[in-house]
Amino acid sequence: MSEEKNIWNIIAIRYLFTIDFMTKEIITTKIAVFQKKEIRKIIYKNEWWFSIVDIIEALTGTERPRKYWNDLKKKLIKEGYFQLSENIGQLKITAPDGKKRETDCANTETIFRIIQTIPSSKAEPFKRWLAKVGYERVQEIEDPELAIKRTRALYKAKGYSDAWIEKRMRGIEVRATLTNEWKNRGVKESPEYSILTAEISRATFGMTPSEYQKFKGLKRENLRDHMNDLELIFTMLGEASTTEIAKNKKAQGFIQNKIVAQEGGSVAGKARKDLELKSGKKVSTSKNYLPKKDDDKRLR
Repeated sequence: MSEEKNIWNIIAIRYLFTIDFMTKEIITTKIAVFQKKEIRKIIYKNEWWFSIVDIIEALTGTERPRKYWNDLKKKLIKEGYFQLSENIGQLKITAPDGKKRETDCANTETIFRIIQTIPSSKAEPFKRWLAKVGYERVQEIEDPELAIKRTRALYKAKGYSDAWIEKRMRGIEVRATLTNEWKNRGVKESPEYSILTAEISRATFGMTPSEYQKFKGLKRENLRDHMNDLELIFTMLGEASTTEIAKNKKAQGFIQNKIVAQEGGSVAGKARKDLELKSGKKVSTSKNYLPKKDDDKRLR
C-alpha cells in the first residue's frame, strides 16, 4: 500500500464518526466545496463516500457529467480496474430538487483511482483538497466549535452580512432541534423528514422547498442560503412552532407529526400574511445570492 493510501486510511478512521454538535447525532450527509463546486458526500460503511458525478463535473467542467462517468467506467475496466463495480455504491443523497436519489458514490481510495484516469489539471489540487477535508473533520472532532466557526467564516467569505449570518446560524440550530424531535417521535429520516418539511414550507410560504427553489431560479443550491432576513425568520418560526406543538401534543409517528407540521407552518403563515397586509410588501422574493455576471452585489 502506498504512503498516500496509508495517510488516507488514518484520516478516514479518525473522522468516520463526525458529530453534528448541535444535534449530538452522526452526520449522514454533507456538501463540501472544491473551487466553488459543490461535492455531495455521505457517511457509508463508517466513512465518507463522495458523489462521483459531482467530482467529474468539478474536475472537467463538462455539462454532461453522467455521460462522462459512463464512458469513464468503460475506460477504467479496459485499464484492468475490474474491482470498480464492487467499489462503487449507489447511495441515496440529496439531488438538486431537494429529493434523495440514488447516485454513484465511492470512498476516498476509489476516488483517487478514478482521478488517475481523468485528464485534468485540477487532479492534484483536488487530491490535496480531499486531504484537507479529512484533516478539518479530525480537527472538528477534537474541537467542536471549529465546525461552527468555519461555517461562519465560509458565509462571511461569500459576502453575507453579519446580521444575515447570525440568523442563518440560528436557523440551523432551530432546524436541528426540530429533526431531533422528529427522531425521538418515531419519524423516519428518509423520506419522511422531506415530506414534513414540505408541509411546513407550504403552510408558511404557500410553496414547497422545491417550488421555492424554482421561484428563486435555483438548481442545486441550498434554498436557505438564498433567503433574505425575513424569509429566514419565518422559516425559523414555522419550524420552532412545529417543535413546540409536537412536544405539547406528544405527537407520535409520521401521520400525527404531519398534522403538527401543517399546524406549525400555519402559525408562521398567518404571521407572514399579517405582515404583508400591514407592510404592503410580499415576504417571499425571487431574489437570490447567485453571483451576477455584471454585478457581484448580494442581497442584504
